[in-house]
Amino acid sequence: MQKILSLVAAGAVGGVLALSFYTFFAPSAATVHQPAVEKVQQKVNQAPSYGGVPANFREAASRSMPAVVHISAREIQETTYQEEDPLSDSPFRFFFGDDFPGFGGAPFGPKMGTGSGVIYTDDGYIVTNNHVVEFADEVEVTLYDNRKFMATVVGTYPKSDLAVLKIEAAELPTLELADSDNAQIGDWVLAVGNPLNLTSTVTAGIISAKGRDINIIEGRDAIESFIQTDAAVNPGNSGGALVDEKGRLLGINTAISTNTGFFQGYSFAIPVNVMKKIVDDIIETGSFQRAYLGVGIAQLDNDYAMELGVNFNQGVVIVNLEDGGSAQYAGLLPQDIIVAVDGRQIATVPQLQEVIGRARVGDEIVITVNRDGEERDIPVYLKAG
Repeated sequence: MQKILSLVAAGAVGGVLALSFYTFFAPSAATVHQPAVEKVQQKVNQAPSYGGVPANFREAASRSMPAVVHISAREIQETTYQEEDPLSDSPFRFFFGDDFPGFGGAPFGPKMGTGSGVIYTDDGYIVTNNHVVEFADEVEVTLYDNRKFMATVVGTYPKSDLAVLKIEAAELPTLELADSDNAQIGDWVLAVGNPLNLTSTVTAGIISAKGRDINIIEGRDAIESFIQTDAAVNPGNSGGALVDEKGRLLGINTAISTNTGFFQGYSFAIPVNVMKKIVDDIIETGSFQRAYLGVGIAQLDNDYAMELGVNFNQGVVIVNLEDGGSAQYAGLLPQDIIVAVDGRQIATVPQLQEVIGRARVGDEIVITVNRDGEERDIPVYLKAG
């Protein structure tokens, strides 16, 4: 009996020690299960992250609106128009106000139109579209704070549809300039302007394409490499600002694709990197001196690639050379395929036009061409056309 009691006592002591050992070294139930519950709760309650999507555009809008102006342009001398207005089919017509002849206004009398502009310098230089002011004898600018000024036209460059105005004012709000080369398809943008005479209007969208050539500007030497967006743009937005999500100037709103005269999904803006070069020259000298490569060009596509015997289908083919032009002087040849300029890849004709259009007369650029299946870097000294 005494032996049995000893065994029971030993077993009880052993059980207590084992229980104590487990209790001391094993994690508690709360320690084991609670983190898992918290993790699940965190995933359920936390809003999904989409990285880079702004919660709102308040800051971008508040920065950009004060730097965008309303422009009223009018012709003083009365003009008698043809029975059918030759401007009625102009691709720019949809940006003018309803008073413009042939755009819903009177068929006779002085031309009138409205648009937008962007304050470029704090001492009163303003950028807008050439088609907003090209007919005008008088241009009135209304600032965000409702001050009005008569403006003078400093200079224009119709081949890119840009114009520079000047008002006598100081300490005006301006926008930081973005780098339009770095803008990507899918980036958020805002269009800021005065559509339908609704002043200081902001709409949002994304960049839906870059380097668009929509044949809106006449002439083979036109600079068309538009930023395409789906931000709503309507008559009166022309010359206004396209800004990025930080409120930096990305482009100048210029055109819309429409069958009705109003926004149907796509709008087009001149990239700020193109605008800056042209506007700076106009402010400095009163005009823009264009650098020319001196080539006839065509888009490389699949059929053209097969004809030339190359295994790629993006680039710009030199079709012919102008006598005495920059390209001929540098040693470029017909059927050379331009694939890069100064290290920037060139896939389309508008991209090449944009890059050359931003260069200055006297600049030396390096053009990379594919010739007979081999890439060559050829320095080109740009001359005036």
